[in-house]
Amino acid sequence: MAERRKNTVPIDSTYGHLQPQALDIERAVLGALMIDTEAFSMVSEVLKPETFYEPRNQKIYQAIQTLSMNQQPVDIMTVTEQVRRDGALEEIGGPAYILELSSHVASSAHIEYHANILAQKFMARQLISYASRLETRAFDETSDVNEVMQSAEGELFELSQKNMRQDYTQIDPVVSEAVEILQKAASNTSGLTGIPTGYTDLDDKTSGWQNSDLVIIAGRPAMGKTAFALSLAKNIAVDEHIPVAFFSLEMSNVQLVNRLISNVCEISGKKILNGQLDKEEWKRLDRNLRLLQGAPIYVDDTPGMGIFELRTKARRLVRENKVRLIIIDYLQLMNANGSRFGSRQEEVSTISRSLKGLAKELNIPILALSQLNRSVEKRDDGQEGKRPQLSDLRESGAIEQDADMVLFVHRPEYYRIFQDEHGNDLRGMAQIIIAKHRKGATGDVLLNFRGEFTRFQNPQDSYIGAMDNGGEIRMSKASQDDPLPPPPVEGVPF
Repeated sequence: MAERRKNTVPIDSTYGHLQPQALDIERAVLGALMIDTEAFSMVSEVLKPETFYEPRNQKIYQAIQTLSMNQQPVDIMTVTEQVRRDGALEEIGGPAYILELSSHVASSAHIEYHANILAQKFMARQLISYASRLETRAFDETSDVNEVMQSAEGELFELSQKNMRQDYTQIDPVVSEAVEILQKAASNTSGLTGIPTGYTDLDDKTSGWQNSDLVIIAGRPAMGKTAFALSLAKNIAVDEHIPVAFFSLEMSNVQLVNRLISNVCEISGKKILNGQLDKEEWKRLDRNLRLLQGAPIYVDDTPGMGIFELRTKARRLVRENKVRLIIIDYLQLMNANGSRFGSRQEEVSTISRSLKGLAKELNIPILALSQLNRSVEKRDDGQEGKRPQLSDLRESGAIEQDADMVLFVHRPEYYRIFQDEHGNDLRGMAQIIIAKHRKGATGDVLLNFRGEFTRFQNPQDSYIGAMDNGGEIRMSKASQDDPLPPPPVEGVPF
């Protein structure tokens, strides 16, 4: 018997000692489960058969789990019979081992504490196994190092997700928190409870970007998604001094900042690229560039970023730089590396679900840009035919499901539609369509779109290029008789 027991315990020789384990505690937990009918419900969320280190204990816990799930009594006799039905009675050492487990346990008083110890040991063994596999792949000279890193990144993220556990809470503190938020909203005359967008009508419908929300900003190419996201970043970080992180998977940091310079200094993107500025534009650049300098905008242009890497960086940005909003451009360029998926649709579903989880974990809004599929281009012409729909979200219906809000950036002018159904002029205008809003109303918001400056602005506001005493561009109200801004320059990428 002693020889058999010795051989049942796996030994990891990599580091010259046993893997993390607590065999005495394993036996104590199993014994407690067989003398207390309520004990299983206390540990069922923490313990799985593979949590136990000794294979015999895994089989016994599996039997206890089966009995409990079938609402059958758990004791020495029933467990013995279940192990026999599983064909493992001889492997564990017969009925004598089960009897031995329960004979040394007086009560189940500390079973939750003991179960958490076993869970910690199991997680430590998983990390050792992960590190061992990573080491083997790293030593393999035929392996591509970048692929090894991506695979390792995905595996570690998957490991953390599997072992993440959040306890429930009694409703009283949640009620107190909700009332506190309500009281703050009541004292705020603007009605904003979240981060202001800088757009009056949009703030009116959304009350600002709300903490823990995943907001999807979608549109077809050339609609101005990135320009809208950059305008939001400028409004929030430059005007409101609220720290923002911008993850640009499509364009470089310099390209992104060039667009911000164009937005803030009212200089066309083409001139920013070729440097052909006139005297007045050089003055504007010199005087208004300081609005961006020192602005709490943190830009990351890592291409093909994985969800685990994003999560790691986001946590650090929130902790170290007090970032209160994250923008991702764009979702379909991310990957859930390290995991195997049957299709790209499954991978995108995992990414969107992970982004929603990250928004909840960090308790900040996350804005993720997303492409639409080509079905909108194939529909009939006309105002309604070219209007994007939730079914147009590309590659995954899970994006719609996970999002708290879905906005579409739509410019009817692009499709040669110059009036809406009410006869309003749509030249130089963009519709921000709130297609899904879990916490409020849906509807449309109309904004001016200045493509040459990659800027969206309130219809009632206009940058007129006038200088105040400090030399900065100031905002002024446009009268009802002011002409509409010119349509966007053809060929400028949005």
